[in-house]
Amino acid sequence: GINRVKDAQGKKHTVGDVSFDEVAEVAGWISPVPGGVGPMTVAMLLRNTVEAAEG
Repeated sequence: GINRVKDAQGKKHTVGDVSFDEVAEVAGWISPVPGGVGPMTVAMLLRNTVEAAEG
């Protein structure tokens, strides 16, 4: 998951739901936030939509 949080100066940042640095060595798979699997998900949804429309 993703969340928006404010830092000490009030600036908003997008963060993941786990501490990447703490789990990177033990996790089997992990993607960064932002920039993780979201763009691939959107691309596959678009591809499937086009294929469905073409019949």
